[in-house]
Order: sequence, then structure tokens, then C-alpha cells
Amino acid sequence: MFLRHKIRRKDGKEHRSWSVVENRRVQSGRVVQRQALYLGEINDSQRAAWSRAVEVFDEGGRSKQIALFPEDRPAPVLDCDVVSIRLSEMRLRRPRQWGACWLAMVLWDQLRLDDFWRPALPPSREGTDWLNVLKTLVAYRLISPGSEWRLHRQGFEHSAMGDLLGEDAGLAQPNNLYRCLDLLVAHKAGAVHVSVRSLEDPVSG
Repeated sequence: MFLRHKIRRKDGKEHRSWSVVENRRVQSGRVVQRQALYLGEINDSQRAAWSRAVEVFDEGGRSKQIALFPEDRPAPVLDCDVVSIRLSEMRLRRPRQWGACWLAMVLWDQLRLDDFWRPALPPSREGTDWLNVLKTLVAYRLISPGSEWRLHRQGFEHSAMGDLLGEDAGLAQPNNLYRCLDLLVAHKAGAVHVSVRSLEDPVSG
């Protein structure tokens, strides 16, 4: 997307109106411009504010504003650094559900479920972290309930649980998911008790 202006003259005065437009490729292969948002008449400072700006941090932790503009289009003079980007080479790779996964882990921590499940589910001799398998199963049931096979085939890959737990796709192998469910059976009564106690005694602060 980029800013485009049109000039019209009325009563001897020049009026410049701005719009946010995007390039779209149609079936014939032609590229046409579509108006995404009409801004009307805006001054130079407002135009600069509408330019897509992002905040970045350097190695020293200092922040600054930069503006992103397509490489094939001249950038206006702004009060910040300008970075040219090649839109044709931009790709979206491995989009994942992040916010809901993060919130599920926040709820897990607030309920202090680690206090019960960490000693109840120690890692296996092969190195499988059963606690992380359980967290993945719980988040999956909260966000997008389905079968364990579906979690293995696509649910884990499309979620940020691996990023949050520091695990790879091996965590969600079917044998790990089913084995974890078997391990839970022995602790069913105790888990219900600790969950109720956590709800009755919320974390302060």
C-alpha cells in the first residue's frame, strides 16, 4: 500500500486530496490500483504520519523510527530514516496462532498448575518433557478442540506452543500425546482438587 494524491482546482485554488491505495493483479495479468481508504485533504505532517512507520531497536537497545516504502517508488523527505523494501519478494512463512497460546500459558501460571503437575509428570528417560506435552494438549483443547491426531498433523505446526515452550514438532508425535493422556489417569482425583483450590485462592498482586 502507498499514498496517492489527486490535484483539483476550484475557485482559483489548488486542492490536493490523498488516498491509501494498493496494487492488485487481475486475471488478465494487469496490475490495477484500488483505493483502500480516502483521507481527504491532509497537510505535510499528517501525510508523514500516515506513512507506514515502525519502531526498531539497535544493538544498544536504543529505539528510532523508520519509514518503509516500496523500492520502485521515490520516498518523500521525512524526519526519520527511510528503508526501501522489495514488495515482490516479501513472503509470509509459517503463520502461527500466538496470542491465544500465550494467554493459555498465562492462565496456566495463574492457576499454579506447575506446582501439581511438575512432580507428577517428570520427564521420561528418553527426554520427553511430559509437562510440556500436557501444556500443549490443554492449550489445544482451549483454543481449537479436536483429536490428538489433528493436533499432530496440523494443530502444533499452526500454533506458537513450540516457540513458547522451546520445543520442536517431535513433542506432538501421536505416541507422546496418547501416552501423556494415559499418565494423567492416575492423577485425575488430585488434579481436580488442586484446580479447585487454585480457583479459591487466586494469586495476589
